[in-house]
Amino acid sequence: MGVGYMLLGLVSVVIVAAIGLAALVLTHRRAATPVRTAPAAATARRTVVVAPATTAAPATATAAAPAAPPVVEPLQELVPLDSEAVFARLHQLSLGQGAVGEPPPPSHADVISATADILQSAATEDKYSPRRPSLLPQLLRAVNDEDVSRRELVKIISKDPSLVGNLLKMANSPFYRVNAQAIESIDRAVVILGNEGIRSLIAAALAQPIFQIRGGAFPKFPEIAWQHTFRTASATVTHTAIVEKADPFAAQLLGLVAGMAGIVVFRVALDQYDARPKLTPHPGVMATLLDMESVLVAKRISASWGLSDRIMAALDDQTTAVAADRQTAMGRSLSFGRLASALAVLYTNKALDDVTAQISMPIAGMPAIGIDIWAVTSSRALLV
Repeated sequence: MGVGYMLLGLVSVVIVAAIGLAALVLTHRRAATPVRTAPAAATARRTVVVAPATTAAPATATAAAPAAPPVVEPLQELVPLDSEAVFARLHQLSLGQGAVGEPPPPSHADVISATADILQSAATEDKYSPRRPSLLPQLLRAVNDEDVSRRELVKIISKDPSLVGNLLKMANSPFYRVNAQAIESIDRAVVILGNEGIRSLIAAALAQPIFQIRGGAFPKFPEIAWQHTFRTASATVTHTAIVEKADPFAAQLLGLVAGMAGIVVFRVALDQYDARPKLTPHPGVMATLLDMESVLVAKRISASWGLSDRIMAALDDQTTAVAADRQTAMGRSLSFGRLASALAVLYTNKALDDVTAQISMPIAGMPAIGIDIWAVTSSRALLV
Protein backbone atom coordinates (compact mmCIF):
# COMPACT_ATOMS: atom_id res chain seq x y z
CA MET A 1 0.00 0.00 0.00
CA GLY A 2 2.85 2.40 0.86
CA VAL A 3 4.49 1.68 -2.48
CA GLY A 4 1.19 2.50 -4.24
CA TYR A 5 0.99 5.89 -2.54
CA MET A 6 4.59 6.58 -3.48
CA LEU A 7 3.92 5.78 -7.13
CA LEU A 8 0.79 7.95 -7.12
CA GLY A 9 2.77 10.87 -5.65
CA LEU A 10 5.52 10.46 -8.24
CA VAL A 11 3.00 10.51 -11.09
CA SER A 12 1.44 13.70 -9.65
CA VAL A 13 4.83 15.42 -9.53
CA VAL A 14 5.52 14.48 -13.14
CA ILE A 15 2.11 15.84 -14.27
CA VAL A 16 2.60 19.15 -12.43
CA ALA A 17 6.09 19.51 -13.88
CA ALA A 18 4.77 18.90 -17.40
CA ILE A 19 2.07 21.53 -16.96
CA GLY A 20 4.60 24.05 -15.64
CA LEU A 21 6.97 23.36 -18.54
CA ALA A 22 4.16 23.90 -21.07
CA ALA A 23 3.21 27.20 -19.42
CA LEU A 24 6.84 28.32 -19.46
CA VAL A 25 7.19 27.58 -23.19
CA LEU A 26 3.93 29.41 -23.98
CA THR A 27 5.02 32.44 -21.98
CA HIS A 28 8.40 32.51 -23.71
CA ARG A 29 6.76 32.38 -27.16
CA ARG A 30 4.46 35.29 -26.35
CA ALA A 31 7.34 37.38 -25.03
CA ALA A 32 9.32 36.73 -28.20
CA THR A 33 6.55 38.11 -30.46
CA PRO A 34 7.88 41.41 -31.93
CA VAL A 35 5.92 44.54 -30.99
CA ARG A 36 5.97 47.71 -33.08
CA THR A 37 6.58 50.71 -30.84
CA ALA A 38 5.95 54.40 -31.35
CA PRO A 39 8.87 56.50 -32.59
CA ALA A 40 11.34 57.86 -30.09
CA ALA A 41 10.58 61.23 -28.55
CA ALA A 42 13.13 62.89 -30.80
CA THR A 43 11.23 61.92 -33.94
CA ALA A 44 7.67 61.81 -32.64
CA ARG A 45 7.36 65.56 -33.38
CA ARG A 46 7.90 64.98 -37.09
CA THR A 47 6.22 61.59 -37.71
CA VAL A 48 2.95 60.34 -36.26
CA VAL A 49 2.29 56.58 -36.30
CA VAL A 50 -1.33 55.45 -36.32
CA ALA A 51 -1.83 51.82 -35.24
CA PRO A 52 -4.87 49.99 -36.67
CA ALA A 53 -7.34 48.38 -34.30
CA THR A 54 -6.92 44.62 -33.78
CA THR A 55 -9.68 42.11 -33.21
CA ALA A 56 -9.60 39.62 -30.36
CA ALA A 57 -9.24 35.94 -31.25
CA PRO A 58 -12.53 34.04 -31.06
CA ALA A 59 -13.06 31.89 -27.99
CA THR A 60 -12.78 28.12 -28.48
CA ALA A 61 -14.75 25.36 -26.91
CA THR A 62 -11.69 23.84 -25.30
CA ALA A 63 -10.48 25.95 -22.41
CA ALA A 64 -7.03 24.40 -22.48
CA ALA A 65 -6.30 25.51 -26.09
CA PRO A 66 -4.09 28.65 -26.21
CA ALA A 67 -5.59 31.80 -27.77
CA ALA A 68 -4.37 32.71 -31.24
CA PRO A 69 -1.89 35.64 -31.24
CA PRO A 70 -3.34 38.97 -32.53
CA VAL A 71 -2.71 39.81 -36.15
CA VAL A 72 -0.22 42.67 -36.42
CA GLU A 73 -1.10 44.94 -39.35
CA PRO A 74 1.49 47.25 -40.95
CA LEU A 75 1.49 50.62 -39.16
CA GLN A 76 0.28 53.66 -41.08
CA GLU A 77 2.62 56.66 -40.99
CA LEU A 78 1.75 60.33 -41.46
CA VAL A 79 4.70 61.93 -43.20
CA PRO A 80 5.36 65.70 -43.03
CA LEU A 81 4.76 67.65 -46.24
CA ASP A 82 7.80 69.26 -47.82
CA SER A 83 7.67 72.88 -48.95
CA GLU A 84 6.94 71.97 -52.58
CA ALA A 85 3.89 69.95 -51.56
CA VAL A 86 2.68 72.70 -49.21
CA PHE A 87 2.79 75.41 -51.87
CA ALA A 88 1.21 73.07 -54.42
CA ARG A 89 -1.75 72.69 -52.06
CA LEU A 90 -1.87 76.45 -51.59
CA HIS A 91 -2.10 76.89 -55.37
CA GLN A 92 -4.92 74.35 -55.47
CA LEU A 93 -6.77 76.20 -52.72
CA SER A 94 -6.49 79.63 -54.36
CA LEU A 95 -6.62 78.69 -58.05
CA GLY A 96 -8.40 75.33 -58.23
CA GLN A 97 -7.44 71.69 -58.75
CA GLY A 98 -6.03 72.28 -62.23
CA ALA A 99 -3.22 74.41 -60.78
CA VAL A 100 -1.03 71.38 -60.06
CA GLY A 101 -0.29 68.11 -61.79
CA GLU A 102 -0.64 69.01 -65.45
CA PRO A 103 1.52 71.20 -67.69
CA PRO A 104 0.05 74.44 -69.06
CA PRO A 105 -1.64 73.96 -72.46
CA PRO A 106 0.63 74.86 -75.41
CA SER A 107 -1.95 77.35 -76.64
CA HIS A 108 -1.39 79.40 -73.46
CA ALA A 109 2.38 79.73 -73.91
CA ASP A 110 1.91 83.21 -75.35
CA VAL A 111 0.23 84.35 -72.12
CA ILE A 112 3.21 83.15 -70.09
CA SER A 113 5.81 84.87 -72.30
CA ALA A 114 3.79 88.11 -72.63
CA THR A 115 3.23 88.31 -68.86
CA ALA A 116 6.94 87.79 -68.17
CA ASP A 117 7.86 90.52 -70.66
CA ILE A 118 5.41 93.05 -69.21
CA LEU A 119 6.51 92.36 -65.64
CA GLN A 120 10.03 93.52 -66.49
CA SER A 121 8.80 97.09 -66.90
CA ALA A 122 5.25 97.35 -65.57
CA ALA A 123 5.64 95.62 -62.21
CA THR A 124 6.11 98.94 -60.41
CA GLU A 125 3.54 100.99 -62.34
CA ASP A 126 0.66 102.50 -60.37
CA LYS A 127 -1.78 100.28 -62.25
CA TYR A 128 -0.31 97.14 -60.68
CA SER A 129 1.78 98.07 -57.65
CA PRO A 130 1.41 100.73 -54.92
CA ARG A 131 3.92 103.52 -54.75
CA ARG A 132 5.81 103.97 -51.52
CA PRO A 133 3.76 106.41 -49.40
CA SER A 134 5.43 109.79 -49.00
CA LEU A 135 5.07 109.61 -45.21
CA LEU A 136 6.75 106.20 -44.97
CA PRO A 137 10.38 107.34 -44.33
CA GLN A 138 9.30 109.96 -41.79
CA LEU A 139 6.98 107.56 -39.98
CA LEU A 140 9.56 104.76 -39.90
CA ARG A 141 12.16 107.05 -38.37
CA ALA A 142 9.67 108.20 -35.73
CA VAL A 143 8.62 104.68 -34.75
CA ASN A 144 12.22 103.49 -34.48
CA ASP A 145 13.49 106.54 -32.60
CA GLU A 146 13.01 106.33 -28.82
CA ASP A 147 13.47 110.10 -28.49
CA VAL A 148 10.43 110.91 -30.66
CA SER A 149 7.49 111.84 -28.45
CA ARG A 150 3.99 110.42 -28.77
CA ARG A 151 2.76 113.91 -29.73
CA GLU A 152 5.14 114.00 -32.72
CA LEU A 153 4.02 110.54 -33.81
CA VAL A 154 0.36 111.58 -33.61
CA LYS A 155 1.15 114.69 -35.69
CA ILE A 156 2.69 112.57 -38.47
CA ILE A 157 -0.19 110.10 -38.58
CA SER A 158 -2.75 112.92 -38.61
CA LYS A 159 -1.43 114.06 -42.00
CA ASP A 160 -2.80 110.93 -43.70
CA PRO A 161 -6.59 110.32 -43.38
CA SER A 162 -6.16 106.70 -44.49
CA LEU A 163 -3.66 106.07 -41.68
CA VAL A 164 -6.01 107.70 -39.16
CA GLY A 165 -8.89 105.50 -40.24
CA ASN A 166 -6.83 102.32 -40.05
CA LEU A 167 -5.35 103.42 -36.70
CA LEU A 168 -8.78 103.80 -35.06
CA LYS A 169 -10.08 100.60 -36.64
CA MET A 170 -7.13 98.63 -35.32
CA ALA A 171 -7.31 100.19 -31.83
CA ASN A 172 -11.01 99.24 -31.61
CA SER A 173 -10.42 95.67 -32.75
CA PRO A 174 -11.01 92.83 -30.24
CA PHE A 175 -7.26 92.25 -29.89
CA TYR A 176 -6.56 95.73 -28.49
CA ARG A 177 -9.82 97.03 -27.08
CA VAL A 178 -10.06 96.33 -23.34
CA ASN A 179 -13.51 97.74 -22.49
CA ALA A 180 -16.83 98.73 -24.05
CA GLN A 181 -15.84 102.37 -24.54
CA ALA A 182 -14.92 103.15 -28.15
CA ILE A 183 -11.50 104.68 -28.87
CA GLU A 184 -12.00 107.89 -30.85
CA SER A 185 -8.79 109.79 -30.09
CA ILE A 186 -5.68 109.39 -32.24
CA ASP A 187 -3.51 110.01 -29.19
CA ARG A 188 -5.30 107.30 -27.19
CA ALA A 189 -5.08 104.87 -30.09
CA VAL A 190 -1.32 105.42 -30.37
CA VAL A 191 -0.92 104.69 -26.65
CA ILE A 192 -2.94 101.47 -26.87
CA LEU A 193 -1.22 100.14 -29.99
CA GLY A 194 2.35 100.95 -28.98
CA ASN A 195 5.25 100.80 -31.42
CA GLU A 196 4.55 97.24 -32.56
CA GLY A 197 0.94 98.06 -33.26
CA ILE A 198 1.94 101.19 -35.20
CA ARG A 199 4.30 99.09 -37.30
CA SER A 200 1.49 96.68 -38.12
CA LEU A 201 -0.63 99.68 -39.02
CA ILE A 202 2.02 100.98 -41.43
CA ALA A 203 2.33 97.56 -43.01
CA ALA A 204 -1.42 97.31 -43.54
CA ALA A 205 -1.57 100.80 -45.03
CA LEU A 206 1.17 99.88 -47.49
CA ALA A 207 -0.35 96.66 -48.73
CA GLN A 208 -4.11 96.87 -48.36
CA PRO A 209 -4.97 98.79 -51.58
CA ILE A 210 -3.26 96.24 -53.81
CA PHE A 211 -5.42 93.43 -52.45
CA GLN A 212 -8.64 95.12 -53.51
CA ILE A 213 -8.65 93.27 -56.82
CA ARG A 214 -11.01 91.19 -58.89
CA GLY A 215 -10.54 87.46 -58.82
CA GLY A 216 -11.98 86.85 -62.27
CA ALA A 217 -11.92 83.14 -63.00
CA PHE A 218 -10.26 82.58 -59.62
CA PRO A 219 -12.59 84.17 -57.04
CA LYS A 220 -10.77 82.70 -54.02
CA PHE A 221 -7.33 83.98 -54.97
CA PRO A 222 -7.52 87.55 -53.56
CA GLU A 223 -8.67 86.41 -50.11
CA ILE A 224 -6.18 83.52 -49.89
CA ALA A 225 -3.35 85.78 -51.06
CA TRP A 226 -4.33 88.38 -48.44
CA GLN A 227 -4.32 85.79 -45.65
CA HIS A 228 -1.01 84.30 -46.74
CA THR A 229 0.74 87.67 -47.09
CA PHE A 230 -0.20 89.00 -43.67
CA ARG A 231 0.51 85.72 -41.93
CA THR A 232 3.86 85.60 -43.74
CA ALA A 233 4.73 89.07 -42.49
CA SER A 234 3.83 88.15 -38.90
CA ALA A 235 5.68 84.83 -38.94
CA THR A 236 8.74 86.43 -40.54
CA VAL A 237 8.79 89.11 -37.84
CA THR A 238 8.52 86.53 -35.06
CA HIS A 239 11.30 84.34 -36.47
CA THR A 240 13.53 87.38 -37.05
CA ALA A 241 13.06 88.67 -33.51
CA ILE A 242 13.35 85.35 -31.66
CA VAL A 243 15.80 83.33 -33.76
CA GLU A 244 17.85 85.73 -35.86
CA LYS A 245 17.85 88.73 -33.44
CA ALA A 246 17.49 91.10 -36.40
CA ASP A 247 15.27 94.07 -37.31
CA PRO A 248 11.59 93.02 -37.02
CA PHE A 249 10.20 95.90 -39.05
CA ALA A 250 12.51 95.21 -42.00
CA ALA A 251 11.30 91.62 -41.79
CA GLN A 252 7.69 92.78 -41.89
CA LEU A 253 8.30 94.85 -45.02
CA LEU A 254 10.06 91.86 -46.54
CA GLY A 255 7.08 89.56 -45.93
CA LEU A 256 4.64 92.12 -47.31
CA VAL A 257 6.64 92.81 -50.46
CA ALA A 258 6.95 89.08 -51.14
CA GLY A 259 3.16 88.74 -50.95
CA MET A 260 2.43 91.86 -52.97
CA ALA A 261 4.61 90.54 -55.78
CA GLY A 262 2.31 87.56 -56.23
CA ILE A 263 -0.68 89.89 -56.54
CA VAL A 264 1.10 91.93 -59.22
CA VAL A 265 1.88 88.77 -61.21
CA PHE A 266 -1.75 87.66 -60.90
CA ARG A 267 -3.13 90.99 -62.13
CA VAL A 268 -0.81 91.22 -65.13
CA ALA A 269 -1.63 87.63 -66.14
CA LEU A 270 -5.38 88.30 -65.94
CA ASP A 271 -4.93 91.36 -68.17
CA GLN A 272 -3.17 89.17 -70.72
CA TYR A 273 -6.09 86.75 -70.70
CA ASP A 274 -8.49 89.67 -71.14
CA ALA A 275 -6.56 90.60 -74.28
CA ARG A 276 -7.11 87.05 -75.56
CA PRO A 277 -10.85 86.43 -75.05
CA LYS A 278 -10.75 83.10 -76.87
CA LEU A 279 -8.61 81.66 -74.08
CA THR A 280 -10.08 80.67 -70.71
CA PRO A 281 -7.73 81.53 -67.82
CA HIS A 282 -5.92 78.33 -66.85
CA PRO A 283 -4.99 77.63 -63.20
CA GLY A 284 -1.81 75.82 -64.22
CA VAL A 285 -0.62 78.87 -66.16
CA MET A 286 -1.31 81.15 -63.18
CA ALA A 287 0.55 78.80 -60.80
CA THR A 288 3.52 78.59 -63.18
CA LEU A 289 3.73 82.37 -63.46
CA LEU A 290 3.49 82.85 -59.70
CA ASP A 291 6.36 80.40 -59.15
CA MET A 292 8.49 81.86 -61.96
CA GLU A 293 8.03 85.59 -61.50
CA SER A 294 7.11 86.45 -57.89
CA VAL A 295 10.66 86.77 -56.53
CA LEU A 296 11.78 88.89 -59.49
CA VAL A 297 8.79 91.21 -59.11
CA ALA A 298 9.38 91.49 -55.35
CA LYS A 299 12.93 92.63 -56.05
CA ARG A 300 11.70 95.26 -58.52
CA ILE A 301 9.20 96.61 -55.99
CA SER A 302 11.89 96.67 -53.28
CA ALA A 303 14.26 98.59 -55.56
CA SER A 304 11.56 101.14 -56.46
CA TRP A 305 10.86 101.71 -52.78
CA GLY A 306 14.54 102.12 -51.97
CA LEU A 307 14.60 99.17 -49.56
CA SER A 308 17.88 97.85 -48.20
CA ASP A 309 20.32 95.42 -49.79
CA ARG A 310 19.59 92.86 -47.07
CA ILE A 311 15.96 92.72 -48.18
CA MET A 312 17.09 92.17 -51.77
CA ALA A 313 19.44 89.40 -50.63
CA ALA A 314 16.69 87.74 -48.58
CA LEU A 315 14.47 87.67 -51.68
CA ASP A 316 17.31 86.11 -53.68
CA ASP A 317 17.46 83.39 -51.02
CA GLN A 318 13.94 82.25 -51.95
CA THR A 319 15.07 80.70 -55.21
CA THR A 320 15.71 76.95 -55.31
CA ALA A 321 19.32 77.60 -56.35
CA VAL A 322 20.22 78.80 -52.83
CA ALA A 323 20.75 76.03 -50.30
CA ALA A 324 19.11 76.54 -46.90
CA ASP A 325 22.44 76.60 -45.08
CA ARG A 326 23.67 79.42 -47.33
CA GLN A 327 20.72 81.76 -46.81
CA THR A 328 21.05 85.08 -45.03
CA ALA A 329 19.41 85.63 -41.63
CA MET A 330 16.44 87.47 -43.12
CA GLY A 331 16.26 84.95 -45.95
CA ARG A 332 15.85 82.16 -43.41
CA SER A 333 13.15 84.14 -41.62
CA LEU A 334 11.24 84.71 -44.84
CA SER A 335 11.50 81.02 -45.79
CA PHE A 336 10.10 80.10 -42.38
CA GLY A 337 7.38 82.74 -42.62
CA ARG A 338 6.16 81.74 -46.07
CA LEU A 339 5.99 78.03 -45.24
CA ALA A 340 4.51 78.38 -41.75
CA SER A 341 1.85 80.79 -42.97
CA ALA A 342 0.97 78.55 -45.93
CA LEU A 343 0.32 75.70 -43.50
CA ALA A 344 -1.80 78.01 -41.33
CA VAL A 345 -3.87 79.17 -44.31
CA LEU A 346 -4.42 75.60 -45.50
CA TYR A 347 -5.50 74.51 -42.05
CA THR A 348 -7.86 77.44 -41.39
CA ASN A 349 -9.47 76.87 -44.78
CA LYS A 350 -9.94 73.14 -44.04
CA ALA A 351 -7.53 72.10 -46.78
CA LEU A 352 -5.20 70.33 -44.33
CA ASP A 353 -5.81 68.26 -41.21
CA ASP A 354 -4.49 69.34 -37.83
CA VAL A 355 -1.92 66.55 -37.38
CA THR A 356 -0.33 66.97 -40.82
CA ALA A 357 -0.18 70.74 -40.33
CA GLN A 358 1.60 70.33 -36.99
CA ILE A 359 4.18 67.78 -38.10
CA SER A 360 4.91 69.78 -41.28
CA MET A 361 5.52 73.04 -39.39
CA PRO A 362 9.14 74.16 -39.91
CA ILE A 363 11.08 74.35 -36.64
CA ALA A 364 14.05 76.43 -37.85
CA GLY A 365 15.22 77.08 -34.31
CA MET A 366 11.83 78.35 -33.16
CA PRO A 367 10.94 77.45 -29.56
CA ALA A 368 7.34 76.52 -28.78
CA ILE A 369 6.74 79.94 -27.23
CA GLY A 370 7.77 81.50 -30.55
CA ILE A 371 5.19 79.49 -32.46
CA ASP A 372 2.54 80.65 -29.98
CA ILE A 373 3.57 84.29 -30.36
CA TRP A 374 3.37 83.97 -34.14
CA ALA A 375 -0.15 82.53 -33.91
CA VAL A 376 -1.28 85.55 -31.90
CA THR A 377 0.45 88.17 -34.01
CA SER A 378 -0.80 86.70 -37.27
CA SER A 379 -4.34 86.88 -35.93
CA ARG A 380 -3.76 90.52 -34.99
CA ALA A 381 -2.52 91.38 -38.48
CA LEU A 382 -5.70 90.01 -40.02
CA LEU A 383 -7.80 92.34 -37.87
CA VAL A 384 -6.55 95.41 -39.73
